Amino acid sequence: METKQYYHAVLFPFMAKGHIIPLLHFAHLLLRRRSIHVTFVTTPATRSFVADHLGGHPSSDVVAIPFPQGIVPPGVESSDKLPSMSLFPRFVMSTKLMLPDFERALGTLHGTRPVDFLVSDGFLGWTLESANKFGIPRLVFYGMSCYASCICKTVGDGNLLAGADLADDDPVTLPEFPWIQVVTRNDFEPPFSDPEPKGPYFDFHVSCFVSSANSFGLIVNGCYELEPFFVDHWNRHALPKAWCVGPFCLAEPDNINRSSSSNVTNGPTVFQPNNKVPGWWIEWLDRKLEQGVPILYVAFGSQAEISSNQVKEIGRGLEDSGVSFLWVIKNRDSELEEDRFEDQVKDRGIVVREWVDQREILTHPSVQGFLSHCGLNSTMEAISVGVPILAWPMMAEQPLNARMVVEEIKVGLRVETFDGSVRGFVTRDGLAKMVKELMEGERGKKVRKRAKEYGEMAEKAMEEGTGSSWRNLNSLMGEICKRKEA
Repeated sequence: METKQYYHAVLFPFMAKGHIIPLLHFAHLLLRRRSIHVTFVTTPATRSFVADHLGGHPSSDVVAIPFPQGIVPPGVESSDKLPSMSLFPRFVMSTKLMLPDFERALGTLHGTRPVDFLVSDGFLGWTLESANKFGIPRLVFYGMSCYASCICKTVGDGNLLAGADLADDDPVTLPEFPWIQVVTRNDFEPPFSDPEPKGPYFDFHVSCFVSSANSFGLIVNGCYELEPFFVDHWNRHALPKAWCVGPFCLAEPDNINRSSSSNVTNGPTVFQPNNKVPGWWIEWLDRKLEQGVPILYVAFGSQAEISSNQVKEIGRGLEDSGVSFLWVIKNRDSELEEDRFEDQVKDRGIVVREWVDQREILTHPSVQGFLSHCGLNSTMEAISVGVPILAWPMMAEQPLNARMVVEEIKVGLRVETFDGSVRGFVTRDGLAKMVKELMEGERGKKVRKRAKEYGEMAEKAMEEGTGSSWRNLNSLMGEICKRKEA
């Protein structure tokens, strides 16, 4: 990095909070270098959210380009705002219509302050065409672990899910990873779980994979120490090269006001964009900390669609567990109000129907467990602060993340479905049993110890100057510099 006074990075995530937030964290990681200018590309509806989280950093800009109209309901510019996830294929495929506006914006940026590299989402494979047009190396961000990427690749390359006689929960043998004994068709989403995947949505994904393979590198939200075998395996057998430069969430922004709740002593530092006041739920957590009460945090991401019956069963299971909890739930899941759930659990548990800073909650010392859908962002946020996970995967590659958490690195337990299947219904009795086991049982104690060890490992990986992720990012910047000089 000494050979160049500054770098200009352009970051362009897919339009979903689960994709935008990690690249915002990555932006702060780059801005910590003090020799990198970051331009974040987003849509008009998300611009204020992005600008707020960048905190007015003097080395950052936000550029908004329009989202295509007439494809999904008016005003929807983020997949978490879709009225139904059945519209997701149409939404994600329509992003290619943004190419002309993106190229105009990229050309203007490149002409004003030459762009050294582009980091764009794996779903935005068409951005490789734009990057090549201006001679800019593209780094791809898929938001997947190398563990999940390796399993997906070996299953796809070997066509292991083919055959109409293969039931959804039949185990599939992975020749390259024989110790992973139980992978099923239900661990994957259509069209990849189909016996013979085909159609426009499948073709779209294939085009994204091809674009990724022809990109300069793969940015991984995690540290090498978390999954060394799978990082090495990917880099021996797949393209592009994977660079572990996280966990991104540990890139603490030093331009944002640092404040901690006055009731917490020796607690974590909380970062509030633009001096925002912590939510009322933080005051509740503070009270529970004073009382010495451990809290289970419950959240399933912004896109999971949970049936009304399952929502009610979650509430009953949490009530039966006797454990204190903070449950973040989407507004449209109103069945709990009909059940007078919050009156029944009283002060032992609270339900939050607002957007929360998840890391602010996970870093609170009262939080001792996380019932999670196992999106990679949530998984890394929990691991990075040593909070054990009760895994309940819902969609996308989350079942594979759950396997990594429970079977590979052993920092969590898994919910029990009524029929033992990956996507089965979870009863109140089954949920209460596993919640109590995570928070109070012997297995819970073991995974909590492992989670603390991995949290310390993640912190060391992100240490300035010496950590593996810090050094990996230095090496990546060096490779980019060599490429431009060549």
